[in-house]
This record gives sequence, structure tokens and C-alpha cells, in this order.
Amino acid sequence: MAQVIRMYETGAPQVLRLEQAEVGMPGPGQVRITQDAIGVNFVDTMVRNGSYPVPLPTVPGFEGAGTVTHVGPGVSGLAAGNRVAYFFASGAYASERLMDADSLIQLPDDICTFTAATFLAKGFTAWMALRALHRLEPGQTAIVTGASGSVGSILSRWAKALGATVIGIAGSRDKLAKVRAGAHHALYAGDIALGDAIRAEAPDGVDVLFDLVGQATSDQVAQAVRAGGDIVAIGAASGLPLTVPAGLAQRGIQIKRGGTPQFVNGTSIDAASAELFSLIRSGAFRDIDAVHFELADAVLAHQSIEQRTLGGIPLLVPNSARC
Repeated sequence: MAQVIRMYETGAPQVLRLEQAEVGMPGPGQVRITQDAIGVNFVDTMVRNGSYPVPLPTVPGFEGAGTVTHVGPGVSGLAAGNRVAYFFASGAYASERLMDADSLIQLPDDICTFTAATFLAKGFTAWMALRALHRLEPGQTAIVTGASGSVGSILSRWAKALGATVIGIAGSRDKLAKVRAGAHHALYAGDIALGDAIRAEAPDGVDVLFDLVGQATSDQVAQAVRAGGDIVAIGAASGLPLTVPAGLAQRGIQIKRGGTPQFVNGTSIDAASAELFSLIRSGAFRDIDAVHFELADAVLAHQSIEQRTLGGIPLLVPNSARC
């Protein structure tokens, strides 16, 4: 029997229920996997509270990594014992599960399943922002709002590795040190002189704003984008997406949006994976911590996200395996 977290209604974290479930054997095109680690993403909280509607009941979660135990008919290229990961397949909060083989990425020998579950979805989101929505070039200057969050911390370090100057913005002063670790400059979003602080670092304006916050992003930040620059709006941690400040269109500033599966898919996933795994090997993310919760403690993980008390990227751990 597998452990699963299921929800029958939307609401507070307490709607997440621990249950036992039969997994069964894989059908055509499927494999069965035992999961070592499950990535917890902000969208999981949106599924839980109903702001990202899905049919109920449901097993939440979209990201995980583990080992293939059984292979169904018609599957090629995968065998029992292969270590695999996935980044956008619903039903992740489970110790074992069935998966479409086409949804899986086979992991290189030197990429741990825990590392994959920590960085895959968030890293692919960063890749989408940096490669598909705005191709960041060496010498450019970028603002990252929400730079202390999971995606923001990865994106900031990736942008630095690409040779850009990174201005990270934190939602609270106590997160400035965390932002500073991944950016060249760390600023506080609530500073009444935030616009002046940005201009001091980028007097000609920034080439791109990576907005991971949404409605709380101030006009001061958006107006810091130079004429002809881009705003990449891929986050809504504060609620609604970023609204378009007056005058941006007249200055030739484009707002670009997108979802990770739209840009990281069969035609681009090899390139995205190769670049992400290369950065992991280089140590670019070595100072980003993961916080482990038992699968049975999914409620606590969601509470920690909402209370903003996490010290790293959250993982649910169903089994005793470790990298």
C-alpha cells in the first residue's frame, strides 16, 4: 500500500488528508515508481485553497523523483532501477505512483533524486524566464522581485552565472541577507526611496524585470525598466498578476508571461535539462538549502509556506532513502 495525501475540498492546509491506496501495475505506456522526494511548489497551495481549480477529490503536487519499479507494455528506454524525475504531472503527493513514461526525465548518475526534486520545476521555470521569455545576455542588468523565494533564488544565481548584474528585491528586511547571497545588490521592497536605490545601481534603467511577486510589485520597480526593455511576469506570490503601469507601452516595454510546460516540453526539455544540470554540477546553487518534511507532514509544509517561515526549498520525503 502506498501513502497518499488526498483532498476532498479546498481550504486551509488541514484539508490535506493522509490515506493508504493501492497503486496497481502499470498499463500501456506507463511505469510505476517509488518516490524518494516530492517537490512542493507555490502552485500546490493554490490547488489546495481553490485559486487553481482542479476536479476533486485529488492528490495534489506536480513534481517528484524516484526509482522505476515496474514497466508497462510498450515502454522503451526505461527499465526497473532507473532513477527518474518529472516536473508537471499531477498527483505527486504519494510514496508510489503510476506515471506516463513520456512524462519522465531519466536522471544522470551524478544528479541525486533529492536534488532533482528540489530544482527541476523551479529550475525549469527560471530557464523559461531567462531563455524563452527574455534571453538574458552578459552585461545586461536585471531586477528580480521575490528574490528570496524558491524560484527567485535560483533565477538570481542563474542570471549571475550568465554574466548579468542582478538587483534582488526582498519583501522584508530580514530577507535581505538571503537575497544578497544570490544577487549583486539587495533592496527592500518597502523602502519609500526604492526607485532612487534602483537608479543608483542602474542609472540608465534595467534591461529586464523578472517579476515573481505579482500585484505587490510597485510602480517604482516597473518604471525602472529602460525604454525597449522587458517585464517577465511569471509569479503571483502576492495575489493577482502584475498590472501594467501607465506609460510602459509608450516606452516600448513589453510584458511577457508564460507557463513552464508551455516552454519546457518535448522540443526544449533536453536543452533545459542539460543547462540546469550543468549549473547544479558547477555549484551555482550550493548555498540553497532544502527543507525536508515527512509526507505525512504535508499540512505542516503548507503552513510553513503560508507563514513564510521556510529556510529553504521544501520537499516531502515519503521513504527513508537519502542521497
